[in-house]
Amino acid sequence: MNISVLTPDKEVFLGAIVSIKVPGSLGQFQVLKGHAPIVSSLEAGEVTLITAEGSHKLYNQENGAIETIADKGRKITFQIGGGFIEVLNDNISLLVQGISQVA
Repeated sequence: MNISVLTPDKEVFLGAIVSIKVPGSLGQFQVLKGHAPIVSSLEAGEVTLITAEGSHKLYNQENGAIETIADKGRKITFQIGGGFIEVLNDNISLLVQGISQVA
């Protein structure tokens, strides 16, 4: 699956993932390969994604730059202030109001 995580002012993550957990309006849910098409609003909370094989672009909060990483199976978590997720044909768009604590 491919994902793009965007805030109004920057791209936070771009690359292939195995799974993602998001704080949906009715509770946390996970998206895996082959997930049915969905558009959902998100509440403030924690997002966790697991990277797949290949290179990924990740925003580094410390230096304010986009870095390229290639860690298969890396768990990346961050806090969001709400937003939306769209899943269609194993392509995910995550549009969030803001992020903090990327780890």
